[in-house]
Amino acid sequence: MDLTRRDFLMLCGIGFAGIALAPIGYAKELITDHADGLKISGAKEVITVCPFCSVSCHIIAHVKDGKIVSTEGDPDYPINEGALCAKGAAMLNMVNCDHRVYKPMYRAPYSDKWEEKSWDWMFGRLAEVIKETRDATFKIKNDAGIEVNRTESIFWQGSSQMDNEECALVHQGLRGMGVVYVDHQARI
Repeated sequence: MDLTRRDFLMLCGIGFAGIALAPIGYAKELITDHADGLKISGAKEVITVCPFCSVSCHIIAHVKDGKIVSTEGDPDYPINEGALCAKGAAMLNMVNCDHRVYKPMYRAPYSDKWEEKSWDWMFGRLAEVIKETRDATFKIKNDAGIEVNRTESIFWQGSSQMDNEECALVHQGLRGMGVVYVDHQARI
């Protein structure tokens, strides 16, 4: 057998690697015991969508007893191939945060306390404030006397989680109210 120097070094490397890895071995029981101790053991995998931008990367959420215990990128999704940005990677902390607000909170002008309110009350209050602002700042004509029919005191910031149809409806409603300052978060 002709053994070159290169072949000899390669065999030595393989031999040393085998000797170094031999104590590790492979024991199915050890792997099973380790897997049973993981927090995702027995959890249901649910595919969801990251809410932070218009890319809408898939996230695998592990749900156990009605609570999300782990999130990770979906390697089968062709857009992100399992990779997540910093915001997507922080999804678990956002969902399970102790400071997360689940109900509408209202702080009256000049007050230092937040009050919990119902959704009906909050939507009614928003409608009142929008109507008051629009009525107080609505311009029929600009300084040059040209008819403009607009309000410049209301701004709308869209959401990347709205589909095209929702965006079109909101945009038409805002334009109908005379709102001219409209932007969208998906490009940020």
